[in-house]
Amino acid sequence: MIEILVGSQMGAAEYVAEQVAETLVQAGYETKLHLQPDLDQLNPTHIWLVITSTYGAGDLPDNIQPFADQLAQDRRDLNTLSFAVITLGDSSYDTFCQAGKTLLRLLQQRGAKPLLFTLEIDVLTAELPEENALSWLPEFIQQLKKSE
Repeated sequence: MIEILVGSQMGAAEYVAEQVAETLVQAGYETKLHLQPDLDQLNPTHIWLVITSTYGAGDLPDNIQPFADQLAQDRRDLNTLSFAVITLGDSSYDTFCQAGKTLLRLLQQRGAKPLLFTLEIDVLTAELPEENALSWLPEFIQQLKKSE
């Protein structure tokens, strides 16, 4: 099971998450989208895929901020957890993809292990964010197969 945790302020990250989930299902994986992620409702033995945008001055989207607060305050050990991060941002800001970097750091502080590098998507490029994510997915799936 792949738990997809979505942080989306304007809808772009949510759309990327839906496209990624659909592709993972086609590849034979079971997925669950969490549009209001809650640490108490997530299984740390599943793979977590965080897909978030950054808005403002490096801020987390409103819908995932409570989850980040839970991670920061909770003391549970997530050393059984493997995860990956896809983060969207605007490279004209010095806080480019900061929300994804924040969640990566919080998860690692709880002992979680990243499966592979974080995908940082610049929304200023000509390519659509979902195309960037879908071209990254084969590498993610390869890591999933190694961890099975």
